[in-house]
Amino acid sequence: MARKMLVDGEMGKPDEGDAHYDFDLFVIGAGSGGVRAARFSANYGAKVGICELPFHPISSEVIGGVGGTCVIRGCVPKKILVYGAAFGGELEDARNYGWELNEKVDFNWKKLLHKKTEEITRLNGIYKRLLANAGVKLFEGEGKLVGPNEVEMTQLDGTKLTYSAKHILIATGSRAERPNIPGRELGITSDEALSLEDLPKRAVVLGGGYIGVEFASIWRGLGATVDLFFRRELPLRGFDDEMRAVVARNLEGRGIILHPGTNITELIKTEDGIKVITDHGEELLADLVLFATGRIPNTKRLNLASVGVETDKIGAVKVDEYSCTNVPSIWAVGDVTNRMNLTPVALMEGTCFAKTVFGGQPSKADYSNVPCAVFCIPPLSVVGLSEDQAIEQANGDVLVFTSTFNPMKNTISGRQEKTAMKLLVDAETDKVLGASMCGPDAPEIMQGIAIALKCGATKAQFDSTVGIHPSAAEEFVTMRSVTRRVSAKPKTNL
Repeated sequence: MARKMLVDGEMGKPDEGDAHYDFDLFVIGAGSGGVRAARFSANYGAKVGICELPFHPISSEVIGGVGGTCVIRGCVPKKILVYGAAFGGELEDARNYGWELNEKVDFNWKKLLHKKTEEITRLNGIYKRLLANAGVKLFEGEGKLVGPNEVEMTQLDGTKLTYSAKHILIATGSRAERPNIPGRELGITSDEALSLEDLPKRAVVLGGGYIGVEFASIWRGLGATVDLFFRRELPLRGFDDEMRAVVARNLEGRGIILHPGTNITELIKTEDGIKVITDHGEELLADLVLFATGRIPNTKRLNLASVGVETDKIGAVKVDEYSCTNVPSIWAVGDVTNRMNLTPVALMEGTCFAKTVFGGQPSKADYSNVPCAVFCIPPLSVVGLSEDQAIEQANGDVLVFTSTFNPMKNTISGRQEKTAMKLLVDAETDKVLGASMCGPDAPEIMQGIAIALKCGATKAQFDSTVGIHPSAAEEFVTMRSVTRRVSAKPKTNL
């Protein structure tokens, strides 16, 4: 096996004490977290190499692409499809605003798919240029660990090269998982769902998490019949229960058929489509079945065990608060660690890693008050604690402020769909503990609310803020009547 020693003046020179390493840092995985860590480390003067699998919209163990899941087969293409699907409802609403539309409006799925692919290809190129401009050496191929300071890289032609690095960062992300049921090969994951050749007329979605809810909204918005199956009584486990109920009502209002407390036990191929059998004995036919039942870390082929890197039961890399593994020279950020699996969090972890290792500023990622959104139609967005979490964590009572109203736009369009907002406040300190919203533009509004919570804003400060009128956002500074006061759970030493 060849040992490739790099001499690249453009990439800077390592300290003399580190001269026996090819790189100061070698990153395996060029998704959001890996690219951020590589670029910022290079900006601190480190000599950085990064490897990534070849680009393709649908991933596999040997296919990926610079930009990672979010850019190529996650957040970005999903949001493009959400935008496309939202126009269906917008066209309906436009009629009462004076727009005279034909009864039949044609939709060209292949055109949207083509535009989506064009955009992710463009972004893939941008990420490559970002790495090049930072002086990071990019390799296309599969990387794995062969020692605490050594990475083996298999190139596209099968050639294997070995590089040494003072530090190695694992940033390989995660992959969609299929449930172990008969006929599982007939279903698809979110990867394939973003690149379908034909739009389904009858879609079944298994899973009530954000991926399942978002794709149900997309396909329903584009005219498909959609059945959504999930094991709990409400979708979006882990979110505030009151807001989950709002999302469920909105999904049903848009025509999605919900199957709470129901699992799929078998898929059977028939001449008329895929027969779906549930654990309640129900049967229905579909053109497409999406498995949105979870993701697992991409660690299977990294050779971690041989190097002694510890993982948990699902294969996630175990790290400390600085993202370091039990092997001092090996680090990990992003979904591969299964901490808080959001793209902006991976960016934060990558930034903290670079500061800690190369910037002389030991930095821990702060996971408090991280905002997030579910891009169903209409979307849900939250920051801070849910009501249950607030009751669990608060020292005293929790004040709950809620508002449900018909958005101004709907008063003319006639759409029967309420917007819901919620604030959770510590009764003793007046500090706002959590905020949530389900309705149009919720993520855009919640980003600003997140800044306020990060700054420790109180309810009095919300109340003293002048609203923007007329807007939905102003409701967050005009909710002055307490909906209910909830006692915190008593703390015990047992």
